[in-house]
Amino acid sequence: MMRRAPAVAGQFYPGQQAALQQMLAQMMPKVDDLQPALGVMSPHAGYIYSGMVAGKTFAGVSIPETVVIVGPNHHGQGHPAAVYGRGSWVTPLGEVTIDEALADRILREAPLTSDDQLAHRFEHSLEVQVPFLQAAVSNLSIVPLCLGRLTLSQLLELGDALAKVLSDTDPRPLLVASTDMTHYEPGPVARKQDLQALDRVLALDPAGLYRVVGEQHISMCGVLPVVATLRAVKMMGARRAELVEYRNSGDVTGDQSAVVGYAGVVFS
Repeated sequence: MMRRAPAVAGQFYPGQQAALQQMLAQMMPKVDDLQPALGVMSPHAGYIYSGMVAGKTFAGVSIPETVVIVGPNHHGQGHPAAVYGRGSWVTPLGEVTIDEALADRILREAPLTSDDQLAHRFEHSLEVQVPFLQAAVSNLSIVPLCLGRLTLSQLLELGDALAKVLSDTDPRPLLVASTDMTHYEPGPVARKQDLQALDRVLALDPAGLYRVVGEQHISMCGVLPVVATLRAVKMMGARRAELVEYRNSGDVTGDQSAVVGYAGVVFS
């Protein structure tokens, strides 16, 4: 069986189980009234920078045992729509199985996807989401999907396929889109750009998000996963998108001269 070893444990988040558990406990507030969600958008930087946003976003949501995580391909390796379809992923919190039946259905329903592990080998954008999910769900299984260069029409087609597969699955899996926002702009510039992008996210407007990010040259690394996710949750009946939190790396470092933006959104 293929076991994917963590690529960024000890860098983006603690590599030791106890330290990671302690950090997650600080970042995921206890919420009594968990809301059902179709999907979430969560950042993927080092936990000291974006972990509070991700933790707060996941903490308020009722997370099922199966989660489909869609993230950007930062390395450019492998297939542009790579499903990790077999085996398991390992983190310091233990092993998470791949829901192989669900992966097979996504591969079948979305012909532009491929069962490809190379794209995932060094990619952090999906991996950093997993410990948050493990902290919330003891018997977690995942389907990771790593996206490279795809056109708007391909992303909408992928979103339609994901919506169809997830709607036909009971209980319905949660869809997680992994993205950071503007990269390395001054804090006020980043905020202005990010609010333009988030305006389209909160309007559940996948084509509008794709257009705004392109036209305004917004360096939102996970725009493609978010576009596909917006289309999917909309097709599954999403009526609401709620911004849980927006911050940037300068809120942690105290330096607003060149920041990365982070946003957490829940689709219900």
